[in-house]
Formats: sequence, C-alpha cells, structure tokens
Amino acid sequence: MIDITIQNFETELLQASARVPVLLDIWAPWCGPCKTLSPVLEKLEREYAGRFMLAKLNSDEQPEIAGQLSQAFGVRSIPFCVLFDQGQPVDGFVGAQPEAQIRQFLDRHVPSQADAQADAQAEEAEALEAEGDTDAALAKLQQAVAVAPGNDAARCDYVKLLLELKRVQQARAAFEPIASKTALEPRIAALSLWLAACEKAPSARSADALRAAITANKRDFDARYELAQGHFAAARFTEAMDELLEIVMRDKQWNDQLARRTYVAILDLMSKPAPRAAPEAAKGALEVAGRPAAAPSDPVVDQYRRKLSMALF
Repeated sequence: MIDITIQNFETELLQASARVPVLLDIWAPWCGPCKTLSPVLEKLEREYAGRFMLAKLNSDEQPEIAGQLSQAFGVRSIPFCVLFDQGQPVDGFVGAQPEAQIRQFLDRHVPSQADAQADAQAEEAEALEAEGDTDAALAKLQQAVAVAPGNDAARCDYVKLLLELKRVQQARAAFEPIASKTALEPRIAALSLWLAACEKAPSARSADALRAAITANKRDFDARYELAQGHFAAARFTEAMDELLEIVMRDKQWNDQLARRTYVAILDLMSKPAPRAAPEAAKGALEVAGRPAAAPSDPVVDQYRRKLSMALF
C-alpha cells in the first residue's frame, strides 16, 4: 500500500499501473464508510499477493487531485475507488461495498494467480531472449504455458519463439489449443499463417525457379506468393512484404485478399503486442475514460504500414 500525493502521482500510480493494476482508494479521516472499507481493501491486497497494488489518497491532504478526479468521474461522495491499468483508469466503484462484491470487481480486472505467474515468466523470457539466451527463454515460456494453459498471450509468445528457432513440429503442437481462435485474434491468425509458411517451406520450389517464373509473367501471383512464403518462413519479413506488396498493387482481391492478409500478419508479428484492453465495466460501475493504450512504435513497421496504405488507397 502506498499513499498518493501530487509529487508521486505520476510514478507511483500511473507508471506503476503499467506493471500491475493499481486500485486507488480516495478517503478522508472524518469519513465513517472510509474507515469500514479501508481494512477490507488492505486484507484483499494481502490475499491477492501482488496481483494488484492498493494506493490511498487522503482527499483532505490532497484536495487538488481529489477534486480533479471527482470532477472527471462525476463523483461527489467518498469513499470511491478507481482501478488504474496501463496508465489509465478502467473501472471503479463508490461507497463501502461488501467484500464479496469487491472481489468480483477485482476478478474482472486482476489476472488470476496462474495468469499472473505465467505473465511474470513471459516477461522473464522476453528479457532472456533480448540477452540472447533463447534456451532459457524457451524454458520460461514452456513453464508459463504449463502453469496457465489458457493464457493465450504466453502461448503465442511460446509458439513465436519456437518458430524463430525453427522448431516447427513443436510449434504446431503448441499452437493447436488456440487454432480455433484465428478468426477472433489477429496475433493468433498471424502465427497461423507463419506456421503454415514454415510447414510448406521444405516442399517449395527454389527461389531461382520462382524468380524465373515471375520474370516470365509478372502476374504469376502464385509464384510470387510462394516466394514471399519462403521469405516469411525464414523470418525475412521485409523481403516477404516486398513481394506481397507487388501482388497487392496489381490485384488487391487476389485469392480472397490473401496477399494483403499475410502482409498484415507479418506486421502484427513484427509489432509489440498492444497492452491488454480493459474488460467491459459491469452495470452500475463507475464510468471512467482515459487515453487508449497503444503499442510501442517501430519505424520499419510504420514504414511498411504506410506502403500498404498507399497501395490500397
């Protein structure tokens, strides 16, 4: 638990919520319901064991922050609690709610214990991969998937690293539990296309044969797509997109827009996953608004997004 002031509001609340959800409890010493709510929140913070952080704001000592939040959220009474995630408010409640109701509120937003463990292992894996220790990173992701089989983000990271390491059969086995979600999740759809390219690569025609076919007929889109698939399988992403863009510029609708869809899939794979979206607030919950979460920008990705936009429009 930490007390929020105007000096630490940015670092201890907004920045901290990028690592773990932060529940801000706005209270005052004279408020009876605040005194009822406070020990319940502190108990839950201990029980959730790091899955969320409790922060407190004394509205008498910090009237400027309390006033701004009250005005922003249309709240005129205390206690009121606002949950921050990824630097923005996502949900809240007013009054000394029963413990069971607060648990339901938290469980809508706070990762389960298994998911929290898997997320931590995935973060460790990312750091290990950045250091070049791919074996250790793979082991961490394997543990994450074992601990939380339903954690799609960790599983996607695991499949992606397996494909980067050319372990295609293992990647296929790890991918199967999420294969049915390709129509719903862009990152899963992107991994599906990359996996398909890797599986086809051993039986593909040689690059020289494909280039010869394209030279003979610029509209041999099957040959050009096969060449792009070879680049894709080898993780030569920009080379793959260059070939796919040639198809898009000549025939946007070719093969049910397969070239465009594969191009977009590669952009997704090259991009950092966006911060998770906040769940829909329950009926009667505090309505809040904040800046939308955005994934970090990459100049190469931005360049190729512009190229595709110009080709399409």
